[in-house]
Order: sequence, then structure tokens, then C-alpha cells
Amino acid sequence: MINDNMLDTTPIAIGARLIKSKHINTLGLKPNFSDYSETEKKLIQNAEKIYFPTAFYADLFNTMGKKTFPSFHTYKFVQDKIKQTALFKMLDIPHPDTKTFYGKKQQKSILKYFQFPFIAKKAQGSSKGKDVYLINNKKELSQYLSLRHSAYIQEYIPIQKDIRVVIIGKKIRLAYFRKSGNSDFRTNIAQGGNIVFDPVPKKALKLALNTAKQCGWDDVGIDIIKKSSDFLILEANMKYGTKGFKKADIDYKNMLEQLILSKEI
Repeated sequence: MINDNMLDTTPIAIGARLIKSKHINTLGLKPNFSDYSETEKKLIQNAEKIYFPTAFYADLFNTMGKKTFPSFHTYKFVQDKIKQTALFKMLDIPHPDTKTFYGKKQQKSILKYFQFPFIAKKAQGSSKGKDVYLINNKKELSQYLSLRHSAYIQEYIPIQKDIRVVIIGKKIRLAYFRKSGNSDFRTNIAQGGNIVFDPVPKKALKLALNTAKQCGWDDVGIDIIKKSSDFLILEANMKYGTKGFKKADIDYKNMLEQLILSKEI
């Protein structure tokens, strides 16, 4: 229950990430703004910052000039590998050789650019290592192309581990290695990968932090792989998992709440 005494003192949120918090007023997502109560409308209109605005409201609040966490830019790149790759290339951020092919005519030219084996992914709407394929031959390529309207193709860099760096606000909150398991080429925890808290090289941490800053992302899990002596940004995950925090004995939701209450984010 929201009352007038809470209007200027309690942070408000739209999305449900901290819905159980007693210190955050979570209003919930209502695409029809008229469905909010008059008090809720006043909260939204007068708030200096709105937390977890959801993809629906993030760009609307940005148009209004209202601050949000996560940022408008963070929402714009959620589960969109094509946009992420384009941005990485524009900003000269190190990234595996990657190209998107549209339509049957372009897809016929894939083997002019890439040699087997290579990685093929669902370009938009996938996470947790789903819809990621190691393509070894023409048959596997044909099977992949039969499932997708666009082909997101990336060079295959053999690895046994990668690095996940979680950035919230302007700081790294957690960094760890993910090691592949069960003979799977993927390191994603959801695909059997393991969390390992070995020291993460400072060069990789700096790359992750600089990437988030350049791209305007303030709530993101950035994946990094190593090729020879170079670190490359593989992708950014705005819907990152929190198992790493749990294994590190960090209460993720309590941490978020404290960052909000201290106005660090």
C-alpha cells in the first residue's frame, strides 16, 4: 500500500526484481498508463529515478529525460547479438570475427568468409547458451539455416573456460571463470559449466569495465574469452544468471537493495 508520506522518500520500481523488498515501492508493469492509480502516476511522474523500468517503459522514460536503472542503453541491447556486434565494431572493442547473413542469397556466401568449424547462433532472443551450435560440416550448416531467418556466424575459438564479469552501476561486483563441463564446448552454467573463483586477470577486468562504460550499460554480465594473448568481448548479457553470486555467498537481491538505498545506483 502506497501513501503520500512515501512519495518523496522511497525508491520506486516498475519491474518485479525487488518486489519483496520493504524498502522499494514496486508498482508493477501496466502498459496502459491509465491503469495506474493517481498516487502511482504521481510517483512515476515526480520520481528523480525509476528502477527496473522494463523494456516497455525504458525508452519512454528516456524520451521524458527521466533517469532509470538499468539505463535505457542497457535495455536496447538485451538479447540482441547483431546490435552488440555492430556496436563493438563501431567502438573498436575487441570481438571475435563475426558476420550476420540475411536471406538465402547471403547465406550461400557463408563459406566464403568462414571455414569449418565455426559457431552459429540464434541472433536475437536467446540466452543461457541456448541456440548456440558448433558447425563442423555442410550438413550441420544446412540444419542450422533451416531454423533461422538470419545467420549469425562467428569464428570458433577453442576454449575450456571463459570469464564472466558482472557490472552493476559503474563497478565490477563479481568476476569469475566459467569452465565447460560434460564435453560441451559451451561454458554457460545452464549448459553444465562450472563456476571457478580463480583470480581474473586485471587486463580482462579493465576491458569489461571500459566496454560497459563505452556502451552505456550499467547492469550487465560481460563474457570474455582469450585468443592467444588477447582478450575479446564475446557478448553482453543483460539477463545474466545469479548463481555466481550465490556461490560467492553474496545475497544478490540484498546487495541490489543496498546499492539503491545508498544511491550508488
